[in-house]
Amino acid sequence: MRRGVLLFRADATVASGTGHVMRCLALAQAWHDAGGHAVFTMADATPAVEERLRSEGFEVRRLVVRVGSVADAEKTAKLAHEHNAWWAVVDGYGFGAEYQASLKSRGLKVLFIDDNGHAGHYSADLVLNQNVYAEEALYRSRELSTKLLLGPRFAMLRREFAAWREWRRENPAIVRKLLVTMGGSDPDNITEQVLHVILAKCELEVTVVVGGSNPHRRKLRTLAEKHCGTVHLVENASNMPQLIADADVAVAGAGTTSLEMCFLGLPAVLIVLADNQRTVAEELGRRGVAIHLAEGATTSALAEHLASLLASPDRRNAMSEMGRKLVDGRGAERVAAKLSDETVTTNDSGGEAE
Repeated sequence: MRRGVLLFRADATVASGTGHVMRCLALAQAWHDAGGHAVFTMADATPAVEERLRSEGFEVRRLVVRVGSVADAEKTAKLAHEHNAWWAVVDGYGFGAEYQASLKSRGLKVLFIDDNGHAGHYSADLVLNQNVYAEEALYRSRELSTKLLLGPRFAMLRREFAAWREWRRENPAIVRKLLVTMGGSDPDNITEQVLHVILAKCELEVTVVVGGSNPHRRKLRTLAEKHCGTVHLVENASNMPQLIADADVAVAGAGTTSLEMCFLGLPAVLIVLADNQRTVAEELGRRGVAIHLAEGATTSALAEHLASLLASPDRRNAMSEMGRKLVDGRGAERVAAKLSDETVTTNDSGGEAE
């Protein structure tokens, strides 16, 4: 199939995080690797995220609009036509049913990346929910022509993870290395709270990954310097697969990184940092892929869960195996292949759940 231009509409802020843009980046990379081109259209972007997109060779166009408004849809469609883009990829909770319909009315095909059915009604050509809990019931209100791509089979991991598809984890009997990562921004500085618990209760080598949009980097640098030799701070990491592979366990936010850790079989305690992460953490906990730290849990609860995980090699092995079965690292390629089919046809059953 001919590969054209994808126009991505997503935003990144300290408050909302960077996950929407980063999973779009994974799809943009897969599309580019297959011979296509990508343009990002953004009303809000942290400097670190915008720099990352440009460093990948993708054009970034800024919009001055209220997110999800009629003007937003109009200007996004105009940019898509200027770039001869035949697909608009939309990711964010500020975009709803009217936004999808507006883009479609302007002659665009639409891929709507979703997490929780927040739009109510769906008219996009494709709706993608890559989460482990995704099910067709979330999208009962949709057009006959709307197809669904559901579950971690479509989990979109960035290009750098592809080289690790054949790698297999060997869980040590004694844990020595722990990874802490709370996403791209971490506005409430949960990273520091977690670090204090670990330093008080464990004797481990700790790698702390701090996103380029984190407003607390200076404070975390000071803490890492105070515990030099024990705490290693990595800012705006470019080698995330290696960092996940090198760790024995993790304490992490339940965002996009949770799928990356599944792919590399890293046992983890997951902390909910935003409302959209709650169901992810609960479902991964229910399936035994990770430990879900309940919201409002005390620091002693974190210490107890972490101690239990460190003491059980069998449990860590089981978590690793289940994680690898969930996420195989080919999701972005599968989504790109779906997009490359220009003839998304209407079916009689009201859409197809893949």
